Amino acid sequence: MQPLGQLRLGVNIDHVATVRNARGGAYPDPLRAAKLAEQAGADGITAHLREDRRHISDADIDGLMEVLSVPLNFEMAATDEMQKIALRHKPHAVCVVPEKREERTTEGGLEVAREENRLAHFIAPLREAGCRVSIFIAADRKQIEAAARIGAQVIELHTGAYCDAHAEGRFDDRDAELAALREMSAYAHSLGLEVHAGHGLTYDTVAPIAAFPEVMELNIGHFIIGEAIFRGLTPAIHEMRRLMDLARTGETA
Repeated sequence: MQPLGQLRLGVNIDHVATVRNARGGAYPDPLRAAKLAEQAGADGITAHLREDRRHISDADIDGLMEVLSVPLNFEMAATDEMQKIALRHKPHAVCVVPEKREERTTEGGLEVAREENRLAHFIAPLREAGCRVSIFIAADRKQIEAAARIGAQVIELHTGAYCDAHAEGRFDDRDAELAALREMSAYAHSLGLEVHAGHGLTYDTVAPIAAFPEVMELNIGHFIIGEAIFRGLTPAIHEMRRLMDLARTGETA
């Protein structure tokens, strides 16, 4: 199957803010990182405003809306507070994610099937405001079907289990997770959903996901920001883009 379009790269800048907040000062500046990522070829910037403001702040979102030329993907929990913030800013895209205060990072996909009615009502005003609504879910048929029913335009498939299995050398589990991601990408596309993917992707794990023709966007943050310590942010993004593009064309690195 030929690719359905150029694969986009969204760069998540949350963990630039994590480093800044460790000292409580102004540096490093997530807005500067966002502009550098944009100049390096990122197709969009992702930022997750958490309930506890552990990394990205309200002021960061204000600033990103002012300075970015590429789209902002605003990750948020399905709460009244976050809905109000999104409706005030009207970012290009909102990605609704599960969130628990005690978690270090997003641990899994949103439970859409059990909360279908609530989530349908939650995202309706966001769509009416012109935001492109994405739902962050596991590669699970019932969750994909529920996301389509509630009116989401996009799903983002959680790749964390696949990446964890690869990192831990559990290659049978890795291959099973990859097969599920491949199957559910195709299934979601058949339902008219745009398919994105992300969480935990690295240089070693990105190519198989990037090769799925139905996947139109990858959102990658922690690894790129970590790699930037050693390479610099622009070279780190360029290398991720290179690997994505090679995989998209069926070539190997």
